[in-house]
This record gives sequence, C-alpha cells and structure tokens, in this order.
Amino acid sequence: MIDKELLKILACPACKAGCELKDNKICCTGCGKKYPIRDGIPVMLIEEAE
Repeated sequence: MIDKELLKILACPACKAGCELKDNKICCTGCGKKYPIRDGIPVMLIEEAE
C-alpha cells in the first residue's frame, strides 16, 4: 500500500500532472498513464507505464 502523503507529492514524469491510486497502480490524472507498484515501491518510469 502506498502512503497517502507520498501519493500527494507524486507527479507523472510524462506530463507532470498529479496521480492517484487505482487497482494497485499509480494512475496519472492528466494523460492517463498507469505506473506499476513493485514490492510497495511505485515505478515511475515512462517506459514502464501502460
């Protein structure tokens, strides 16, 4: 589970918009990219996004 304080400061590396947690992925509220969470750590790399 991702800490709520961490989620508040995360930004999408592609478009710099804010993010939210959906279906155990970090989802960009701007461009819609979905970043995986591995071992409790968000992998915020553009090439890893869906």
